[in-house]
Formats: sequence, structure tokens, C-alpha cells
Amino acid sequence: MPQLIQILGLPFLACIIMGAMLSYLGIHVLKREVIFVDIAVAQIAAVGSIAAHLAFDVEEETLVAYAFSLGCVVLMAAFYAVVRAKIVQISIEAVIGISYAITAAAGLFLIGIAPGHAHAHEMLAGNLLWVTWKQIVVSIAVFLGVGVGLAVFAGPLAAISESYRDTREHNLKTMAWDFLFYSLLGVVITLAVRITGVVVVFALLIIPATTSAIFSSRLGLRMIIALAAVTAATVLGLLFSYQFDFSVGPAVAMALGCLLTVAAMLGKFTKLSRTT
Repeated sequence: MPQLIQILGLPFLACIIMGAMLSYLGIHVLKREVIFVDIAVAQIAAVGSIAAHLAFDVEEETLVAYAFSLGCVVLMAAFYAVVRAKIVQISIEAVIGISYAITAAAGLFLIGIAPGHAHAHEMLAGNLLWVTWKQIVVSIAVFLGVGVGLAVFAGPLAAISESYRDTREHNLKTMAWDFLFYSLLGVVITLAVRITGVVVVFALLIIPATTSAIFSSRLGLRMIIALAAVTAATVLGLLFSYQFDFSVGPAVAMALGCLLTVAAMLGKFTKLSRTT
């Protein structure tokens, strides 16, 4: 047991911290119906990191690489906010998909002229098993800052998320709130992807929020359900990974998927029970 805790303790803590933050943001993402925004944001962050490597020959964990990544993410956030307000002929989901395709192509091009840059693999798989206390502390500090921003501006952000499709008043104020939301989301994803990888980040962003939506529409209860799902899936995924020598990130993502399936079946069963 001590050996198990020593090996999986920090990955467990990282998943819980990431899951708590991403679950809340995931509830907003589901309401806005921009499901694949995290993959697009992660990709543009990767482009920023590779660009920093090419321009300044710096490694991924340096301040310059983070600054380039966040700069690209902020530009992407501004782009999404403006496009949603000004271009009504194309849905924001289509814009997100197109932007992902373009940035993915740009990332592959940059990797091609920067041989040896391992960001493409690490972005997908992450380094969850090798997470350090420094990364944990930095994540907590950054997420607390993002959490304060989300709490201070919870009212307008929630109002826009609730009526995202029906909002017709695309004024500067609405664009500013959209920009703030996508920027905060981008900060979280940029940091989380470097630790857990795109697959786990996507799973933590969408699956717990979806699981909670099966049982409740109240934010407080949804967060409790989402955190319970994250905790259970993390424990199951880590134990599975340890027992069968399986990759940690995919194991956690698969456990989240299994729990969602069980939750959907349970939700359907209880719904049928109430109507019979």
C-alpha cells in the first residue's frame, strides 16, 4: 500500500485538481455547445510552444514557452468572441473545427522543421505518471486565480452560457464576456494538457459535466456529482493502470467513459421507474 500511494499519489491529486476545475468549465462548455473547444485551444497552445522552441531554442517548461502558448490562446479567445458576434452565417462549432484543422496543420508543419520536438506526443499522452509537486503547486495557484475570476464574474458568464444560442444582442459587452470565458478556459487547458494530455483533459472537461447533467440541472448538485465521478474514475483508472501496467491517462479516460455509461443507464432506469 505505501508503494502504491508513492507511485499513484501525485497522479491522483493532479486528476482531482484538474477534474474540479475542468468539470465546472465543462458545464459551461456543454451549455454553449462548443464541445471540441478544448482540443482546438490545446492545439493552438502547442503551436505557441513549438514556435517558442524554434524562435528562442527553449524547452516546453520554460516561461518563454508558456508565454508564447498563452499569447496564442488569448488571440484564439479573441477570435472566437469576435466571430460569434460578427459572423452569423457560420456556427461557432464550425469555426472551432476549422480553426483546429488549421492549427493542427500549422503544428505539423512546425514540427517538421523542428526535428526532435516531442510536444505532439506529449500533448496527446501527457506526463501524468511523472507529475511533480512543483506542477501540482503551480496548478493550484493558477486554478485559484482562474476560480476567483469565474466567481467574480459568475453572473454574466452564466447568463451568456444559459442563452448562448438565443443571444442576439452581440454587443461589445457580450464579446468581452465571451473573450474572458475563452481566455480563462485557455489558461486552464494550456496548463492541464502539459500534465495530463489532450485525451484526459477532454474527458475531464466533458464527461463529468455530462454525467452530472443526467441527474440534475442545479449547479451545486451537478458539481458534487461531477467531483464524485472524477474521484471514482481516477481511483479505478489508476488501480487498473497499476494492476495491468497500462497507460495512466487512457485508463482514467476509459473509467470516466464507463461511469458515464452506467450513469446513463441508471438515469434511464430511474426515469422509467418514475413514469410507471
